[in-house]
Amino acid sequence: MKPTLPLLLAMALAAPLGAFAADAHDHGKAAPHKLELNAGKKWSTDDALRQGMTTIHASVSQTLPAAHSGKAKASDYDAFGQTVSAQIAYIVENCKLDPKADAQLHIIVADMSEGMEIAQGKQGDKKRASGVVKVAQAVNAYGKYFDHAGWKAIQMPH
Repeated sequence: MKPTLPLLLAMALAAPLGAFAADAHDHGKAAPHKLELNAGKKWSTDDALRQGMTTIHASVSQTLPAAHSGKAKASDYDAFGQTVSAQIAYIVENCKLDPKADAQLHIIVADMSEGMEIAQGKQGDKKRASGVVKVAQAVNAYGKYFDHAGWKAIQMPH
């Protein structure tokens, strides 16, 4: 049986924290609430994470200009949300990172999930463009904190 999207998102948001909570219990550390580098270096990635994030990057790059100019249609936002949702599910199911890197990725996944929901209209149609921007910001944060060869930041609208 394949899990549903809400279940996958719940797993995406809960699993890394659950894994980190065990570590917190053992070492007296709390799960991080802000992104941090790995002793001054970017966190390692794996093929599944790079593949999923590359697809999300492409979707943001395609949707952001139309969203910013007010020309994106409901169908554009819906397709964007479906792509981001599918890639988050793929990343959660297939990505295998070190627990500390996973905890950092959790912050980015949470931001992308929130942006995806806004883009899908769950906070009203007038806010859909801001959801695409939120995903773009999360994608750029990923590139700043995770080692992904050839990664280029998305140009944000002014």
